[in-house]
Amino acid sequence: MRAIGFQQPGGIDRNEALIDVGLPTPKPERRDLLVNVKAVSVNPVDTKKRKVIQPAPGAWQVLGWDAAGVVVAIGADVTLFFQRGDTVFYAGAIDRPGTNACAESRFAFVASTSCLATARRSF
Repeated sequence: MRAIGFQQPGGIDRNEALIDVGLPTPKPERRDLLVNVKAVSVNPVDTKKRKVIQPAPGAWQVLGWDAAGVVVAIGADVTLFFQRGDTVFYAGAIDRPGTNACAESRFAFVASTSCLATARRSF
């Protein structure tokens, strides 16, 4: 998948502050959905986390916690409400990979329990 990430904390005024990177496409676990992300937002939490998060050596940090997109895969324990093809929006979790991965063939890994809802299809 394609995503916007960084490897060193700091301000946004550096060339390496946000880089277009290729990452493995995540697989949904038991209560997760895999979403083809169509839209993301940038919020104050993104800028605050960007300044202080230090990814593990060699790892990429992907920011973004609000997104909308289309469900492409469902975890084994997701039994209500969501199915492939649903348009959804969600607020991600700070302790999971971010949502700043946009356009066709770009995905975000999201929890399907408390922070996700179906949306009117408008993409």
